[in-house]
Amino acid sequence: MKDDRLRLVLAYTGNVVLATVLVAVWLQLRPVRGGLPAKASPGKGAVAEAPTSQSVGVPASNQPPLVPLEISPQRLQSIGVETGEVQWKRVEDAIPTTGNVAVDETKLTYVQVRFSGYLQKVFAAATYDYVRQGQPLFTVYSPELVATEREYLAAKQNQEQLARSTVPGVALGAASLLSAAVERLAQWGIPAREIARLEATGRIQREIEVDSPTSGYVMERAAFPNLAVQPETRLYTIADLSTVWVQAQVSQNDLGRIQVGDPATLTVDSYPGRTFDGRVDFVYPQVDLVTRTANVRIIFSNPHLLLKPGMFASVQLKVPMGRHLVIPAAGVLLSGTHQIVFVDRGHGRLEPREIQLGARVGDEFIVLTGLKAHEKIVTSANFLIDSESQLEAALGSFAPPPPGAGVSEAINAVRASLEVSFEPSPPRKGSNTVRVRLVDPKGAPISGAQVTATFLMPAMPAMGMAAMRTSIELTPQGNGRYEGSGQLASGGTWQVTILARKNGQTLARQQLTVNATGGM
Repeated sequence: MKDDRLRLVLAYTGNVVLATVLVAVWLQLRPVRGGLPAKASPGKGAVAEAPTSQSVGVPASNQPPLVPLEISPQRLQSIGVETGEVQWKRVEDAIPTTGNVAVDETKLTYVQVRFSGYLQKVFAAATYDYVRQGQPLFTVYSPELVATEREYLAAKQNQEQLARSTVPGVALGAASLLSAAVERLAQWGIPAREIARLEATGRIQREIEVDSPTSGYVMERAAFPNLAVQPETRLYTIADLSTVWVQAQVSQNDLGRIQVGDPATLTVDSYPGRTFDGRVDFVYPQVDLVTRTANVRIIFSNPHLLLKPGMFASVQLKVPMGRHLVIPAAGVLLSGTHQIVFVDRGHGRLEPREIQLGARVGDEFIVLTGLKAHEKIVTSANFLIDSESQLEAALGSFAPPPPGAGVSEAINAVRASLEVSFEPSPPRKGSNTVRVRLVDPKGAPISGAQVTATFLMPAMPAMGMAAMRTSIELTPQGNGRYEGSGQLASGGTWQVTILARKNGQTLARQQLTVNATGGM
């Protein structure tokens, strides 16, 4: 009997010990909330965990949510909200560049003689003189020309004498000799009036006048009295400047968008406010290895000779892009990788909508997806509306309006008033205290409310900054006073919303802007 009792005690004791060990192991290994070990007093060699708080502002890793909202007409007017229409239109992009005015090479004329000789008199004696077609440029003496004139006179005299000859072929041969002499004079470029004078007078003219073959400006001159000339001697270069070229430098990235015949405009500092219209005449087939640009030749009409070779000009190449759905560029809120617009639904109802944009064309964006023609979008005060929408999403206070009631009525309902103060004032980067006094319309303090202060700094993609939000729960201090502390992660402009709720109803809501010190 004693043995059975002993065995029973030993078995009981062993089970207790085993249960104790299992409980200890379980307590050591059990998961705790947040994945952290149970809180213990730090001992030697232990590292104390920093306290965590939801009131610490941390840059958001994702895009802040946006929600629809409704704003009263008075507030829309006070913040300067304007709208623009989504519409179809023919789009024309512009490629800005620069260039230099140059002579139209198709209107260049070189003046040369077709025989050897000596210049006698020079009438167009200065570079950049303007000459007209048919105006005498110089006179030239040529022994070859004199000899040809003699041949012409002799052939003419023989032709007159042998015209009545009955010998077969004699009259025809004389006429052929005269025709050959006239042809030689014409091939040498002798003016028709000189040949007519020679025929009328029958006298040899030692000096022949050479006329300008075109109207224009003398760009180069090599004609001087007593100069010996040969057929290859270039005596004048005459340019007709009624049209000019502009050689514009265009980036290789834009070359594929340019076609011959595309319109272009030009401005020069010499004529402020004046624009010249031209068209693309040629795209050069070579890209500069250093600048990675290619020349594009643009032709401009220049009837009043205002554009002068060598002028520096600003050029806009017009690139027709067809018909597209477009919106004002001011209506787009570029938030990180997202492209947002606020669609005006009427009566102050604004709906944020993510869209996909194409190229920017002047003051407009091409819309690829997300909008339809004739919809209206907000084109001013987008930043303020974006902040408002982020605050609504952060506070979770938006609810679709019931039939016959507006959201603004629920949001803007006043059941109490707030007095807000900050310590330090103004707030700063780091720790801050918010104090609120809540009273009813009769001035009596309100206790038992849930009061929160939400600090929001919207994303600033241009500066590479994500949105930041800090939410501070204020605790009652008695007599309608509430107080709470939290951390601001940065200095700068914060949108602050104070919200007081009680029994599921909004008592008061106040928005303000504070400029925190301390830098970014």
